[in-house]
Amino acid sequence: MAKYLFGIDVGGTTVKCGLFMENGELVEKWEIPTETSDKGVNIPTDIAETVLSKMAQKNIQNNDVLGIGMGVPGPVLADGTVGGCPNLGWTKINIVETMAALTGLHVAAGNDANVAALGEFWKGGGKGCQSAVFVTLGTGVGGGIIVDGKVIPGAFGCGGEIGHMVLDPDEPDACGCGCHGHVEQYASATGVVRLAKKEFKTTAEDSVLRRIENLTARDVWEAAKSGDSLALRVTDTFGKYLAQTLGIIASVTDPEIFIIGGGMAKAGEFLVDCVRKHYGKNLFAPLRDRKIVLAEFGNDAGIYGAAKLLLSSIA
Repeated sequence: MAKYLFGIDVGGTTVKCGLFMENGELVEKWEIPTETSDKGVNIPTDIAETVLSKMAQKNIQNNDVLGIGMGVPGPVLADGTVGGCPNLGWTKINIVETMAALTGLHVAAGNDANVAALGEFWKGGGKGCQSAVFVTLGTGVGGGIIVDGKVIPGAFGCGGEIGHMVLDPDEPDACGCGCHGHVEQYASATGVVRLAKKEFKTTAEDSVLRRIENLTARDVWEAAKSGDSLALRVTDTFGKYLAQTLGIIASVTDPEIFIIGGGMAKAGEFLVDCVRKHYGKNLFAPLRDRKIVLAEFGNDAGIYGAAKLLLSSIA
């Protein structure tokens, strides 16, 4: 008889849920609100309730379900312990034990960026590869590193935190984490806006960006695509920094492919071209020909990756 499994991607605003067949076919997807009040104490119960409700709705019995895979926004240890998720209000919780107790199902959990990387690797932009690096460009910069088909979470669940690699230790401004010169300060959505505002101060050149009251990264990319010279300089600087980041990662992990996702990836091939233009400069020759592609799943990468994480845990 066909077996089912659930892929759960826990975010600060919504919990994305997917019901899958064991071959990776998505049967149905839906979302529930993330209830972060009271330090997120109700989140596991809410997830358990939506999973059990879906099983009842579809007349699926426990022995027909392989389990639940989960991605959560924080470091996850091998035993399922989450050290803390500020966006959810969690301090320390063993999410695997908690969800197993609430549902009676097998549970596997991992960091959300690593899990999203696994989803893109399994069924998306990295399909067919054995090693890949997934880079998420949003308010911050996250990532996941896959070698020989396996996510590298690190000893304490912090593997793939590429947004906090140091590019310029002499940077006077601080990253959101309090340190200086991190990738997030140059290659995130907030970083692109920051680069634009620095341009405002260093040149009197006219730009459509100067007339936008609440400037966003999307504004910068749209202006660059329209040929605004100041915006083009900003996106070129972004490309240099992200290409430098990928070069450093390539020198350590030697991936087959880099997959670019996250909200800012909606800028499309124009964004990727800004990176490709600079990738490989001053890089060891055998590492210069790596593919850099856009993610294919968008916001669904997390649920696919969570499903794959679960399948890997029972293989």
